[in-house]
Amino acid sequence: MTPKRGLITDTFKVVKKARRGGKRNKSPSPPKADPEPPQLSEREKDLQELKKFDLDCRFGPCTGISRLQRWERAALHGLNPPQEIKDIVLKENTDPEYTQSLWRDYPL
Repeated sequence: MTPKRGLITDTFKVVKKARRGGKRNKSPSPPKADPEPPQLSEREKDLQELKKFDLDCRFGPCTGISRLQRWERAALHGLNPPQEIKDIVLKENTDPEYTQSLWRDYPL
């Protein structure tokens, strides 16, 4: 008959460490007020939308062409680009921050 093998925990005593200081009475902290997000100006909102358009690969690559050209190319291929992007670009058609993509400063 083979001797019954026990678990390793049967061989060693369990030693629990005593807590220092005993129980603490914690007072509940007041709930944190959610800080309001900063209000964005219309320009910042527009530039955010244009940045989303630049980062959306569904409308094709955007390096080397203007946002309006990319929008028109996507529309030509039936990719349904958002109309608001075209409206934003046409509204501010002289400002390169509006007309050119995020990668305008990087050479091809």
